[in-house]
Amino acid sequence: AALLAARRNRAAVFMTDFEEAKDKVMMGTERRSLVISPDEKKTTAFHEAGHALVAKLIPGSDPVHKVTIIPRGMALGLTHYLPIDERHTLSKEYLETRLVHMMGGRVAERLKFNQLTTGAGNDLEQATTLARKMVCDWGMSDKLGPLTFGKKEEEIFLGRDFARRRDYSEATAVEIDNEVRDIVLVAERNATQLLTANIKKLDRLAKVLLEKEILDGAEIDAILKRVDDEELAGVDATVTDPNPEASNG
Repeated sequence: AALLAARRNRAAVFMTDFEEAKDKVMMGTERRSLVISPDEKKTTAFHEAGHALVAKLIPGSDPVHKVTIIPRGMALGLTHYLPIDERHTLSKEYLETRLVHMMGGRVAERLKFNQLTTGAGNDLEQATTLARKMVCDWGMSDKLGPLTFGKKEEEIFLGRDFARRRDYSEATAVEIDNEVRDIVLVAERNATQLLTANIKKLDRLAKVLLEKEILDGAEIDAILKRVDDEELAGVDATVTDPNPEASNG
């Protein structure tokens, strides 16, 4: 933060400097010089809006800190969550919620544009890795039960912490793959149901994100509340005055 203030020839460090420094550490350095086409930018806006909206709709989700369509690091956009408390153990329910978050971007792209892009590649990699850990490491598969699969061995010389050695049959390997696939597909279905039922919120959130490029959690809450208020006002108007022509006569 002090370095940012110095670069701007300021004698004091302001809260905006701290905020920007924190974002740089947690989200990566902005790459505003990267040229992105309008179509790609719109797709990215819906992708990130999908992540953020799913997190806002599922109770118990980690709070959304910020969502941005300004390229950072290798990503064209980013949704950053900021847990209230440090977690040392993770429940199956929490992990399933995280999987729905991960699938939100891909689902939003498909709902809005009826297409799939490479933008969800990292999300799918993370979701597959998490689902496999749930099955193989943490005994969270209803079909395979409270077992672990694959002994971990250190591979220091290969630059990895651990390598997994298969200690189960080919038939079990197929069952594991099927269970991992099912867990991810359930998360995708849940994300689809949530975003389909809240498509107006998805559209509004993506529209504002496209205009402002970055939104914090409070701004997202305000946008979603505005949509709720507008829908409620429409319902109230219908209920209060079902036949306006008769009342005017």
